[in-house]
Amino acid sequence: IVLLLLKSTWKFIFKSATMPSKKTLFWVLCVEFLVALGAAVLTIVSMPHFDIVTNVMILNSVSILSAVFQVVAECLAKERKRLIMLPVCSILLIVTGYMLFAISYLVFESSLEINISIGLAIVGTICVSVNWWENYSTLFAVSFLEDISRDIAQSRNVVCIISSLMRILVTSAVVGAYVPLSGREWKSVKLIFETVVVSLVAIQMTSSALCRWFVVVACKMHALRRSFVLPMYLASITVLAVFLFPTAVRLPKSNQTSTFFETFQPKSSDEWLYLMLTDAIRTLNTRDIMVHKKTGGLACLGCSALSWWLGLMLSTVYIWYLKIHRIERTQDLFVRRMYEGAFLEQSMLLNTRFEIRKRIKEKNAKETIRVFLCATMWHETYDEMMKIIISMFRLDKYRPKTKEQRDVAFEFHIYFDDAFKDVDNGRHANEYAEILVDVIKEDPCIFKQKAALPRQKIINTPYGGRLEYTLPKGNLMMVHLKDKTLIRHKKRWSQIMYLYYILGWRLNRQYFEEFEAGKELDSLKERLKKDRENTYILALDGDTDFQPSAVMLLIDRLKLYPEVGAACGRIHPTGTGPMVWYQKFEYAVGHWLQKTAEHVFGCVLCSPGCFSLFRGAALMDDNVMKRYTTKASEASHYVQYDQGEDRWLCTLLLQQGWRVEYNAASDAYTNAPQDFKEFYNQRRRWGPSTMANTIDLLGSGGLTSQRNSSISKLYILYQIISMAASILGPATICLMISGKVSTLTLAIVPPTVYLILCFKLKSDTQIKIAAIMSVLYAFLMAGTILSIIGDLVKQNTFLTPSGLFLIGMVVLYIITAALHPQEFSLVIYGLLYFLCIPSGYLLLVIYSIVNMNNVTWGTRETGSQAKTTAVDTIKKKVMNATCCKCPCVESEDLSEKILPAETITQTEKPHIPLETQSKFPLRCFNSAFLNHMLQDEIDFWRELQKKYLEPLKENKEQQEKVADDLRELRNKVTFAFFFCNALWLVATFFLQAIGDLVSIKIPKIYPNGTYDPTEVFSLDPIALMFLLSFTVLLLMQFVAMLYHRIYTLIHFVAYADTEIKSYRKQSHQSHQVSQWITHKMMTF
Repeated sequence: IVLLLLKSTWKFIFKSATMPSKKTLFWVLCVEFLVALGAAVLTIVSMPHFDIVTNVMILNSVSILSAVFQVVAECLAKERKRLIMLPVCSILLIVTGYMLFAISYLVFESSLEINISIGLAIVGTICVSVNWWENYSTLFAVSFLEDISRDIAQSRNVVCIISSLMRILVTSAVVGAYVPLSGREWKSVKLIFETVVVSLVAIQMTSSALCRWFVVVACKMHALRRSFVLPMYLASITVLAVFLFPTAVRLPKSNQTSTFFETFQPKSSDEWLYLMLTDAIRTLNTRDIMVHKKTGGLACLGCSALSWWLGLMLSTVYIWYLKIHRIERTQDLFVRRMYEGAFLEQSMLLNTRFEIRKRIKEKNAKETIRVFLCATMWHETYDEMMKIIISMFRLDKYRPKTKEQRDVAFEFHIYFDDAFKDVDNGRHANEYAEILVDVIKEDPCIFKQKAALPRQKIINTPYGGRLEYTLPKGNLMMVHLKDKTLIRHKKRWSQIMYLYYILGWRLNRQYFEEFEAGKELDSLKERLKKDRENTYILALDGDTDFQPSAVMLLIDRLKLYPEVGAACGRIHPTGTGPMVWYQKFEYAVGHWLQKTAEHVFGCVLCSPGCFSLFRGAALMDDNVMKRYTTKASEASHYVQYDQGEDRWLCTLLLQQGWRVEYNAASDAYTNAPQDFKEFYNQRRRWGPSTMANTIDLLGSGGLTSQRNSSISKLYILYQIISMAASILGPATICLMISGKVSTLTLAIVPPTVYLILCFKLKSDTQIKIAAIMSVLYAFLMAGTILSIIGDLVKQNTFLTPSGLFLIGMVVLYIITAALHPQEFSLVIYGLLYFLCIPSGYLLLVIYSIVNMNNVTWGTRETGSQAKTTAVDTIKKKVMNATCCKCPCVESEDLSEKILPAETITQTEKPHIPLETQSKFPLRCFNSAFLNHMLQDEIDFWRELQKKYLEPLKENKEQQEKVADDLRELRNKVTFAFFFCNALWLVATFFLQAIGDLVSIKIPKIYPNGTYDPTEVFSLDPIALMFLLSFTVLLLMQFVAMLYHRIYTLIHFVAYADTEIKSYRKQSHQSHQVSQWITHKMMTF
């Protein structure tokens, strides 16, 4: 109760504070008063008069009303009544237990006090059993109860606070009334409370909280029977065994007197434990039926205990057959947040939702998740394309398009930017498109040596061309070849293209046709809403490599948590060379600490576009997809909208109230920049866009925290502190390098000079200078680290501010890496990362801010990467679709198993000739082979182009104005950014110059615990504040990482137990496929 009060109060203050209605409030107060009164009377007033067997087993009788409710629910349900006998038998057994319990005392040991206690115990258990009314309220078809339950769900935090306070007040009142009425003295009660109750309460709170957490974990990991139901059933029996086993222990005589607690002074906790054990056993051994061996009384005692235990089992046997999702939501598992400490195992069983079995059965029977994998391509190389196509073929094999696989359906889309080039006779597919087609044709042989090539259709479209493939396992793949003269190019517009095509045309079309056919509007709206929720889009880059398990783990997050609008996985950079090594550790630290902290404390701010799963309903929400189509018209738009489109999309989702999550077990691999120039140009885009989107989110922090239940005001404060630390990063690097006042000026001069040069020189020259300075700074950083180590040796202690910070950072990163065992080897790159800190957090920041006005992409700008040996294998003869007399293409080496001619579908006067492969010939284009695209789809594309995707017309005046605005924005941001850093440096400089007057003295402490009062370390207040703030942030991220690792392990174990188990028979074959894929990738 206390833990629930604290948790609910925290959520009420920082998250949801919805108030319940007066009707709900009155109902909750009445029910909680009844339950609290019953629990207090049973445990405080009645149970001290009974033996240990009765006290342990009578707790099982609190399931009586749950059994009654189940009988009523079964009678009202329109299902078969085959299970109704179980709760009926439970009721009979519990009532029988009550009767035998009363007989064992009234017949053999009757007294007024005992008689009253028996009546109070029975009434108390019945009152407590009202506690789980909410589990059955929606099954009675009573509008009053349904309204109450709905209101409680919406105002759960306030309801829990009220319930906890009512429990505490009623329990206190019962204790306050019972002590004087029973003739006891407060002195003895106080002694017992101080010596026994406090420690027992602490133990009980800790153990019960852990028990509930392990139960939740067991359910999420699909260990429902062996780790939840069975242990809960055996708990009572185990407790009795523990207490009854040492029945031969001789009891202390002093324990027989009523004044024992007033005179006995325990010397240790062991004596208290021994006393409690013997006192519990005495309650049974001193009963008349035990002393005189009365068989009838003993039989009544044993049978009553057995009846209650069987009654609990029969009333909760439905849990044994529950079929739950992996990582099932806790609120879908248990109807109430509260668990009863005095009835722990009973409350956990009775609190399990009764209707889960039916609900999940219906879901499994009807709902299919549709996932559209949408990859954007531009100037990818042969091996990069091979990675994404292999991943798609893996997924095709993993979930074939069959009637048996109905849980998830996949469809693959590739949106190829700028896929055409000018030739003498028109626009033809360029070499990048040729490489992609060749890769698609080559991939089936990776999975099966003599597999048929994918069936292909070539379609002429208003935006360029489309290739449609039916993959070996039946799933559909579409390659959309974009002509930049017909449709707007660049990544964000490709994303808008597939968002409107999939969520607009594909999703809504069938419902529009049904509406025109006269179907009921309300039913169509409900189905469309459900379809939007069950339609996901997996955003990919053209070089992403992933396994099917990574996709399924992301699907789990969206499938079970309806408030989650997007989820991303762990991104691993691939490549070779020092730049990639640096990024490997940088990505690792960012995911290990920063992303986990965002996930745990609030929401992930950026779900990267290279591997993220989005919910269709979230993207189609107000001010998300529509606003995402906004064309940049101001200088800040170019930075926020186009330079970091994935972060902006996440900002829109968060502001609309959706949650964005991170799953560390979902691994994806993508190529990272391997040279210094490409890396700097990439971060030149990411840095300003990150800052712009974070400022946008923080600017609307108050409104966002009201709309988004996952973002609290404390999380907004956390992001403000993180943002401030990022802004002051350059100054902090200078201070770290300077070390002393005498060298602070020297530390400031090089970055200042570089800042000035960035305004004067071209981008390439700036990068060259940054590369040279990065090498020099790496040597300087090495010297700084060695000087800190030398100072620790000189001081004969590591307990200095700099020493503790350095050692703490190293230890924290090593522990963090150890908790990621598969990635532990990345700590090797940690030294390189530390040496490159000035380059990454000083020079790169200067370069990014000063070049903010450069809104070009910066990577893959040229076509030189396409000139690979793969192009030589794609020699094709070009055919124009407008020809009616086309020579057949002859292949150099045609086998007898040539596939039939492909179908070419055209919709209007063709203008795009698409090349074909030398692997099989393409017959003459003849009108007999022509099919027509639906006119409705043509109209859709033309309308979409006209509204959002028309190619941007070049207007020199407009371009000059935008360039001027970008330069002006760059100048303002540069001034503000570096003015803050200058203030930080000046403040630190003057505080250090003032010296002892304002410095904080820290005594010198040696490792053995002694300290020298004559030697002290001096720290200026600003440095100490920054050091403490950074340390607190790191510790918070570390704690969040621990929490996230636990739940990642839970998810992965649940996945392994459910998903992978069904494929164990194919493990040997999968191993061979994996080896073949590895060999294939090694040859690229």
